[in-house]
Amino acid sequence: MTGRLTKKRIFVTGAAQGIGLAIAKAFLREGASLYLIDLDRELLEKEARALREAGGKLGWMAADIGGAAAMADAVRRAAEEIGPINALVNNAGVNVFAEPLETSDEEWNRCFDINLKGAWNCCKAVLPGMIEAGGGVVLNIASTHAFTIIPHTFPYPLAKHALLGMTKSLGLEYASKNIRVNALAPGYVSTQKVIDYWNSFPDPEAAKAETMKLHPGGRIASPEEIAMAAVFMVSDECPFMNATCLTIDGGLSVQQHPA
Repeated sequence: MTGRLTKKRIFVTGAAQGIGLAIAKAFLREGASLYLIDLDRELLEKEARALREAGGKLGWMAADIGGAAAMADAVRRAAEEIGPINALVNNAGVNVFAEPLETSDEEWNRCFDINLKGAWNCCKAVLPGMIEAGGGVVLNIASTHAFTIIPHTFPYPLAKHALLGMTKSLGLEYASKNIRVNALAPGYVSTQKVIDYWNSFPDPEAAKAETMKLHPGGRIASPEEIAMAAVFMVSDECPFMNATCLTIDGGLSVQQHPA
């Protein structure tokens, strides 16, 4: 621990597993105080209690980020438990992959309610306090889907493209208020979602090998590698970084054809 985040009171969504949990652990190691949000109450309480028992200063609430009132309430509770929020990490998301003409209204709404509207609900809840306090940081966890398209993954890339647009828009809108809004775009990461994707194939090991072959370095990222980038972007080490996106995909999105 180097204390890079000792003055940060950070609201993290989707914090019970995967990238979100790795981010929470990395933030706590750097001295942050956290308020964790996840839809899975049982898993959130299990992980949050373990983090608190290890010495972390944090609170938590099980909630659906798709509800604006719920997020406004969560931010109020967070201020009471750890102090006014001065950093937000919009990590919660859901994969919705389909053929465009086979996408149901329910799938469309679910995709945008979580991946875009949910992120906006959190921004809307924390921004007034940041403006009043004279500054803050918002980090949206986007994806390489935010600027590339993989066939058969509709409408997920649309929501991530829009999230990147929201990042740029809010970054410019509130720059004069000393609020930085950026995005972090992971590629493939070794989370349970990716493992479940491999397991959906008749030969999971072959599917995993094909994924690895897409990457110039022959591997995918760990959640911890994404988390350390998030530490940097939320810290005060990049004060002039605003309205932009940092890509962490091992060169996947740069390579035109896999080797």
